[in-house]
Amino acid sequence: MTAPLALDPARTALVLVDLMDRIVALPLEPRKGTDVLHTAEELAHTFRAAGAPVVLIRVERPSLAEQPPGSGLVAGLRKEGDVEIVKRTIGGFQGTDLDARLRALGVTRLVFGGIATNLGVESTARAAADLGYDLVFVEDAMAALTGPEHEASVRLDFPRLGTVVTAADVGLDPA
Repeated sequence: MTAPLALDPARTALVLVDLMDRIVALPLEPRKGTDVLHTAEELAHTFRAAGAPVVLIRVERPSLAEQPPGSGLVAGLRKEGDVEIVKRTIGGFQGTDLDARLRALGVTRLVFGGIATNLGVESTARAAADLGYDLVFVEDAMAALTGPEHEASVRLDFPRLGTVVTAADVGLDPA
């Protein structure tokens, strides 16, 4: 895109999926988890500065009494005012209050980033589309276990669900 995608901060939320130490550390493609995290942190800063909500989703395994090391969000990612959702399935809507919390905030558009592109991000996005949200996917704020999995989501699936952009294309007006 040549011009930033104009997003209304009063109606738009950034949704970051599974940015947890143990997942960021996985061997990922087409970029490292630390690169995804860096881009996600920059997006989160932009959203917070504009007064737009930041939603951080992390997974917990339902059958374990104690979660594996690195199951929390990456240190410093969550800031005061952010919404944290704990999911126990691949997607962030099933069995959580994510939809209710977004609706209470007046959110109608979701901007996605996270790991893995074709798993947690795509599953959450498909449910969001079913619920009527407008979707934006920040390609350089995502990675998957393999390059082909990432590419299939961003080139084939996501364009059918919403708009695919890069972080440089995301623009919000400050509140």
